[in-house]
Amino acid sequence: MTLVDSSAWLDYFAGKAGSAPFARAIEDTRYLVVPTVCIYEVYKWMSKERGKRDALKAVASMRQGVVADLDAGRALHAASLSREHDLPMADAIIYATARAYRAEVFTKDAHFKGLPGVRYIAG
Repeated sequence: MTLVDSSAWLDYFAGKAGSAPFARAIEDTRYLVVPTVCIYEVYKWMSKERGKRDALKAVASMRQGVVADLDAGRALHAASLSREHDLPMADAIIYATARAYRAEVFTKDAHFKGLPGVRYIAG
């Protein structure tokens, strides 16, 4: 399974150079896990910067994968991971979701750099 961080989704939707590794993970929806917090972050940014229509198209694309809701157990695990790895809340939720699904995280976010199960691609 793979999980693509919000920053990588935004690069993919923008068609930025260097987003090819993210594209492969995003487009193979059979193995794609999408935390609801990523949907939140992508929608929020895209609706502000590119309008509601583009934001809704992005969310529709994201929903092609397995959408992973945040439940109480995952929230507690995220809080523990946040303390252990000094992760911001959204990143801890993303990482906890990846761990729950045994998914590899694809990201350009330096907060994840060096964590097990993470493919960090500098942007």
